[in-house]
Amino acid sequence: MSVPRGPILRDFRAWSVKIGLGTVQSTEKCVWDGSWKREENNGHTMASDHDAEDILKPLVFRLHENVPKAVREVLLERGWSEFDEQEQDEADWNLYWQNSPFRMTDHRSIKPWQRLNHYPETARITRKDYLARHLKRMKGIYGPSLYEFSPVAFIMPNDYVKFMAEYTKERQALGRKPSYWICKPVALSRGRGILIFQDIKDFVYDCMVIVQKYISNPLLISGYKWDLRLYVCVTSFCPLTIYTYEEGLVRFATEKYDLGSLDNVYAHLTNTSINKFGASYKKNKEGIGRGCKWTFSKFRSYLRSHEVDDLLLWRRINNIVMLTLLAVTPSVPLTSNCFELFGFDILIDDKFKPWLLEVNYSPALHLDCSIDTTVKKRLLHDIIELLNYKQTDTLRENKGASTKSSYAGRTHIRLTTQNENATDDSPDFLASKQESECTATSAVQSLLDVARGSFKKGAIAMGKMSRTQPRKTLTSQLRERMNKPKPSSQSKAASKSKQLPGARHSPHASVQVTHWLPTTESFNYKLTIPPYFVSAKDKRPFPRIGDFVLIFPFNDAALEASRNGIDIKSIIHEIHKLMSKQLPLEQQNVKKRKDYLSFR
Repeated sequence: MSVPRGPILRDFRAWSVKIGLGTVQSTEKCVWDGSWKREENNGHTMASDHDAEDILKPLVFRLHENVPKAVREVLLERGWSEFDEQEQDEADWNLYWQNSPFRMTDHRSIKPWQRLNHYPETARITRKDYLARHLKRMKGIYGPSLYEFSPVAFIMPNDYVKFMAEYTKERQALGRKPSYWICKPVALSRGRGILIFQDIKDFVYDCMVIVQKYISNPLLISGYKWDLRLYVCVTSFCPLTIYTYEEGLVRFATEKYDLGSLDNVYAHLTNTSINKFGASYKKNKEGIGRGCKWTFSKFRSYLRSHEVDDLLLWRRINNIVMLTLLAVTPSVPLTSNCFELFGFDILIDDKFKPWLLEVNYSPALHLDCSIDTTVKKRLLHDIIELLNYKQTDTLRENKGASTKSSYAGRTHIRLTTQNENATDDSPDFLASKQESECTATSAVQSLLDVARGSFKKGAIAMGKMSRTQPRKTLTSQLRERMNKPKPSSQSKAASKSKQLPGARHSPHASVQVTHWLPTTESFNYKLTIPPYFVSAKDKRPFPRIGDFVLIFPFNDAALEASRNGIDIKSIIHEIHKLMSKQLPLEQQNVKKRKDYLSFR
């Protein structure tokens, strides 16, 4: 009997089709370890028909409407079955995939065998105005040297006066060419509503928008503008665990770059949803070819054919990913068995500096061309591998402790191991030998504390609520809390014993925290489900799954800083050290970069 190999036949339904239902008379048995393997059984046959029937149950996926059909195709290729609401129990599924956020009740009721494709509150960096606010806050706390990878943003209409002051200042500067500006609606995607302008008289908007300096010196390939769509998967926000996908998409504009025609979207925007309607989309463009996409593999080959060492470029892009996600990590409520796939859009300028354009929620998985099929189908296969399903997950049954309380806003979590036979000396990514508890020091909780304080003061002086806001802003209070040294174990115990006040959060806090904050009911929940994203052998995240490569934690110090809650200050310190090591390599590559620019 042969065992199936390759990404399509790794899952267990495909294997069950191969061997059929019923008793397997063999001197070998199948072992589930993310894929089927063979193991000697010392001459014993497999278990009874009843056991075989349990083992051969397929994994089940559940899709919300409007999910790209590629997701269904890949799961069916892997031998999964689709959830049937009429025939199956409510919890009889392994993967629930939808384009929009899940309800908090979905997170609270998650089972050990289930995965959701979204974390709560991750829209904090996928809406353009939220991203701008978070990056501005991090720049104010940790300095501009780290957070200088995104152009300064003005959120309209709130920042109109500030924008006009900056615009006027630049126009009046002697010997300086006026800047170009780009205007984007904060809640739209796929290039809709984007305006590029140089003169303020051309600036017109009818909804909430973000205005940034337009990066007018992009690195061109054969005269065409391009950017990178990088796929990033976060399997956990506490402890923070980030993977980047080695394959991805290089997206081209379909007409040559020209600052003299700012209204030509086919020359300035790289969105496929726009360029596939351009007259030059199907033409064989010089140096680019037909269509508007390359794979990362072809892009790397192109760079190396011009003797450009791209290693530093990818390291700097990884730094951007880590720093961006750190801005939102403390605000993401604790949940079990989720993952989040982001699409990071990165532009490279003619100095070989990467810039973050935006972060996409539920990045497009539609297959518009053969390159999409190559990249995105393989991406989906590797995501399923990353979810690390076990043989017991096919049974979809509770084994042991109840998992009803699987969600927490800020809580202590006892994280059990997946392998009870692991040695005591093995390094543990999640807990110490004394079964230490992981305290998620969340910015959401910080904001709740601030909000409760505001409520108490407001209750004392109810008649003065219409007055102006206090001078001490939410950002300054958040900065103080994030830089405050960790409390001792005694003070933690004392604070834990205090009863949480039942007051609601203040309206001032809610403006910054977006639309949701955990209620006091949330703090009663504890994470009781063992994490799926770590190896049973050493309790650390897998360093590589398919083309997904672990970029955080990147060393033991970063691991330690994310083990017991998220210590942003310590992690920033480690990233500073990492970047200082990259500087000598950057200086060595200056000449190579200049040589490369001559091939534009």
